Amino acid sequence: MAEPKKYISSNDLKTHNKPGDLWICIQGKVYDVSDWMKTHPGGDLPLLNLAGQDVTDAYVALHPSTAWQHLDRFFNGYYLKDYTVSEISKDYRKLYLEFTKMGLFEKKGHGVLISMVFIAMLFSICVYGVLCSKSAFVHLICGGLLGFLWIQSGWLGHDSGHYQIMMDRKSTRFAQILTGNCLAGISIGWWKRNHTAHHIAVNSLEYDPDLQHMPVFVVSSKFFDSITSKYYERKLNFDSVTRFLVSYQHYTYYPVMCVARLNLFAQSFVLLLSNKKVSKRGQELFGLLVFWIWYPLLISFLPNWQERVMFVLASFSVTGIQHVQFTLNHFSSTVYVGEPSGNDWFEKQTNGTLNIDCSAFMDWFHGGLQFQIEHHLFPRLPRCHLRKISPFVKELCKKHGLPYDSASFFKANEMTIATLQTAALQARDLTKPVPKNLVWEAVNSHG
Repeated sequence: MAEPKKYISSNDLKTHNKPGDLWICIQGKVYDVSDWMKTHPGGDLPLLNLAGQDVTDAYVALHPSTAWQHLDRFFNGYYLKDYTVSEISKDYRKLYLEFTKMGLFEKKGHGVLISMVFIAMLFSICVYGVLCSKSAFVHLICGGLLGFLWIQSGWLGHDSGHYQIMMDRKSTRFAQILTGNCLAGISIGWWKRNHTAHHIAVNSLEYDPDLQHMPVFVVSSKFFDSITSKYYERKLNFDSVTRFLVSYQHYTYYPVMCVARLNLFAQSFVLLLSNKKVSKRGQELFGLLVFWIWYPLLISFLPNWQERVMFVLASFSVTGIQHVQFTLNHFSSTVYVGEPSGNDWFEKQTNGTLNIDCSAFMDWFHGGLQFQIEHHLFPRLPRCHLRKISPFVKELCKKHGLPYDSASFFKANEMTIATLQTAALQARDLTKPVPKNLVWEAVNSHG
C-alpha cells in the first residue's frame, strides 16, 4: 500500500530559505537543495535569492530539458499543499513547450562561426596596423576596431552564459575563455555570476547588480535610503560624495560609459581573488593573464605615449557603446525594492525590461539585446530566433494586460537620460540632509 503524500504550506516552505536549510518547489513537489547549492552550475545566488519559494517558471526558463531528469534525487517527500498556477504562467509554459517542439532551443544557426571569423579578422587587422604602420591615424582606427572586437566578443560571452554556443560543453568552455578572458580581459565566471543574478532579480534594487552602480549612478530615489545590496553583501551608503556624483549623473553618463570597462576588469579580479566558489578558477586566471600580456605588449609597440593613450581611449570609448546598450534595457523601466519572487516570473521580466526597435539589418549591432523582453523570458533561446518569437510574446503580453515596452535606440537613450536626470534633481534636494563635504558646499552655494 502506497504511503499517503506529505504536504507543507507555502508559509512552511518559506522557513527553509537559508544556507544549510534551503528548499524550493517545482510543479508542486518540494526539493531540498541545501547541499546542491555548493555545486550548482548556475552558482549559489539563484538558489539563495529564490529560496523557500515556488520557482517553477524560473526553473523552466533557465534550465535545459535534460536537467529535469536530475530533480528526483533532491525530492524530500513533500508536496506543496497550496500550490497554484496562474493563467499567465500556464500560457507561458505552453509557449515554452511550443518553442521546444519547434526545436528552437537546439537550432543555433551559423552566427557563432561568423562572429568568431569576424573577431579573428579584426584582431589580425589591429595587430598588423600597430606593428606595420607608422600612421597615428591608422593606430587610432586600430584602437577603435579593438573596441569593436570587444563588443562582438561580449555578445558571444553573453550567449555562452545562457546556452552552449558550440557543439559540446568543452568547446563552449574553450570559446568562453578565449573570447572573454583572453581577448577581452573579462572573467566569464564573473559574468555568469553577475548576469544570472540579474536575470533572477531583474530590476530589484536590492538584488539586481545591474542597477547597483553607487556612488556613480542611481536610477531611483529609493537608493537614497542606503539600500543593502544582497549581491555585493554590503550597504550602499548614500553619503555626501554619492549625492554630489549622482547630482550630475545625467551629464557624466556617457563619459563614464567610455571607461566603464575598467570596472569589469576590477570586478573580474575581485571575484577570482576572493574566497567565493568559482568553477575552474585556474583557467579563469590564466585567461586573464594572457590578456594582460598581449594587450600591454601591443600598446608598447606604439611609437610614443600620446599614441598609446589615444589607442587605449579609442578602444575603451568604442566598447562603451556596449555598456550603454546594457543599461538602456533596464534603467528607465519599473524598479522595486525587495526579494525576487518565483511565481511571477513573466510579470517581473516584462515590467522591468525595454526592447529596442530596429530593422533586422541592425540585429548584429544589438547582439540580441534589441529583443530583451524575449531574451529575459526565454534566456536559453539562441538570439537568431528572438525576432521570430517576438509576435508570440507580444500577443501574450496583450492577452494578460502586461507591458511590452519598446523604443528606438535614440529614444531609449533619451529615456535613460531622463531617468538619471530625475534622480539627479531629487538628489540635489537639500531638504534631505546628509553630511556635506567642501566640494558639495562650493558647487551648491547660493549668492
